[in-house]
Amino acid sequence: MKQVFNVQNMKCMGCVSAVKAAVEPLDGVQSVEVDLEGATATVEGEFDAAAVAAAITAAGYPAEPAG
Repeated sequence: MKQVFNVQNMKCMGCVSAVKAAVEPLDGVQSVEVDLEGATATVEGEFDAAAVAAAITAAGYPAEPAG
């Protein structure tokens, strides 16, 4: 499964790293691509979308599934 999340408050590559670090350890996540300019994170694998959004939000970047 591939899911795109809208991510707020990212301003630099440090933010991108923080978002990736928040998502990569979650169960079922195979890959994470973060687009700073597009303000999105694309996650692939078999994961709980609510858990991914919660992890990104807890890292300080409010997130929700796109679409």
